[in-house]
Amino acid sequence: MQQITQPIDRASLLAEANKLIREHEDTLAGIEATGVEQRNGVLVFSGEYFLDEQGLPTPKSTAVFNMFKYLAHALSEKYHLVD
Repeated sequence: MQQITQPIDRASLLAEANKLIREHEDTLAGIEATGVEQRNGVLVFSGEYFLDEQGLPTPKSTAVFNMFKYLAHALSEKYHLVD
């Protein structure tokens, strides 16, 4: 069964996503969603991944990945991009 979602523009969606990040109990300072696109009905968030000097993931990278995954689950159920 396909769920009905509300239309939302990119700027409003990023504002809501960043509000959820700030309110989340597992957030770390500096995590911010700066981009979003929709792929096959799923909202995919992007932003800084905090890589080291060699371009390898740091422990903070895992936290960012998990936060963006949380946003995808929480917000893809509610919204679809209109711009």
